[in-house]
Amino acid sequence: MKLFLKVDQNFLANKILAEKLDSYNLKYTLVNATEVLFLENVPSETYAEICKTLNEYGFEVIENQKNILVQRIKDLITEVVQKEEALNVKFSSYLSDNLGHSYGYLSNLFSEVTYTSIENFIILQKIEVAKQLIANEKMSLTEIAFRLNYSSVAHLSSQFKNTTGITPSAFQRIIKKRRELINNSIV
Repeated sequence: MKLFLKVDQNFLANKILAEKLDSYNLKYTLVNATEVLFLENVPSETYAEICKTLNEYGFEVIENQKNILVQRIKDLITEVVQKEEALNVKFSSYLSDNLGHSYGYLSNLFSEVTYTSIENFIILQKIEVAKQLIANEKMSLTEIAFRLNYSSVAHLSSQFKNTTGITPSAFQRIIKKRRELINNSIV
């Protein structure tokens, strides 16, 4: 017997963070799944212990200011791309407005730290969401293209193929075939 799960990664991260941080009896606020604001001074020994504990659960504490800003860029992009309603956002303005730096600076910093461009990261995030939406079979490719702010299904298909090596339609067929095989093996 198999159990198929859909995981809400933000909920899971927040739950783990809260459980682990509560054990230290410190006052804090979870800003989001990647940012904790301590409301009191944390002794250095306790801080080191928190870092070690969180690392065991796959959390990496970022201390370098450049890396922190890059993580904030990634979080903002991911947040916009994963919204359930279509948002017509110009990422350059959105990032500049939210982070208080020029887009040129943010773009150069992102490339320096990650060895890829912000634009490429946006495409990767959109394709991941497209794959999830295709797998859920609740939306047509036209609806997915609209939801992810593509100018057309052809544009979505082109980026999907360039990123994954297959077309969205081929991906749909693969998912459908896997489901059939799984359902047949269960019966």
